Amino acid sequence: MNNDITNSLNCPVPKNDYDTIVLAHGGGGTLTHRLIEQIFKRYFSNPELNLMHDGAVLNVEKGRIALSTDSYVVSPIFFPGGTIGELAVNGTVNDLAMCGAQPTYLSASFILEEGLPLSELESIVVAMAAAAERAGVKIVTGDTKVVPRGKADKVFITTAGVGVVPPGREILPSRIRSGDTVMISGTIADHGMAIMSVREGLEFESEIQTDSCALNGLVEEMYAVSSNINFLRDPTRGGVASTLNEIAQSAHKGIRIIEQSVPVRESVRSACEILGFDPLYVANEGKLIAIVAPEDAEKILAVMRRHQYGTDAAIIGTVVEDHPGVVMLRTTIGGDRVVDMISGEQLPRIC
Repeated sequence: MNNDITNSLNCPVPKNDYDTIVLAHGGGGTLTHRLIEQIFKRYFSNPELNLMHDGAVLNVEKGRIALSTDSYVVSPIFFPGGTIGELAVNGTVNDLAMCGAQPTYLSASFILEEGLPLSELESIVVAMAAAAERAGVKIVTGDTKVVPRGKADKVFITTAGVGVVPPGREILPSRIRSGDTVMISGTIADHGMAIMSVREGLEFESEIQTDSCALNGLVEEMYAVSSNINFLRDPTRGGVASTLNEIAQSAHKGIRIIEQSVPVRESVRSACEILGFDPLYVANEGKLIAIVAPEDAEKILAVMRRHQYGTDAAIIGTVVEDHPGVVMLRTTIGGDRVVDMISGEQLPRIC
């Protein structure tokens, strides 16, 4: 881990009886050594990490690489279907995949609050290790800091990732053309409503679970059948509506979507109605929006639906010359309305 303390990690580490994080875990002494050895190194172990340098020396293919970084401050840190741990891994993997990259390595930095139960930290790290394995990436370096009680909220995680971009892949707004097909890989608003259902104590006939997952495998399946993928983006904070607005404005094109074509689980729709949210603006953590050439849309859709993370994939709209920079929605009753960009985040602390 990226700490001066790692230089002596080969020294014997005495056992301690602490069940929670204490300030001494961040002090560079024996408790820090034990924390790294018994939790982080235990679950993230790989040849690059086990050298325990201040960084990691990595082998990458010749060509272009993609780099992404993100921070995760979700509350609560455990929620239906996931934890802050796999959210941190999946989020960075997805950011790389949306660049057309094949993710390879991650770093992970932890800010721990004094009093955090070590059992909770271990559960988070276990979840991260499992998510990294599923995504086919390694966590190769990182950092750990401890702050006094009340100066954080249990745990914050920052991840950075590196991926290799295969030759010929270009994910750029300038590639978007009028007539292109707008697709989404599945039901929307699952993650945001999973978080809110816990916060508000809502119960439904079927539990709303996060959609958090790594989408790099799905992207590779899409590229296996077509290179005419002009743009990719994962609609996280701000949801589908904000992401489509960003795309329309960057490409200087209009986007028209069909409300009844946008997949929403009934339990999620009910939760949104109870809490007064529009599903289009609610965060997702395991979905992608793809802008593809219309002639390849159906075969891309078919391969998406065969993948475990794309079974509910759908074509939801079209890129148009009209109203450049504006997203329009054809409603279920046949009217049209502008889908604006919201001025602030609708749901705080969802990722």
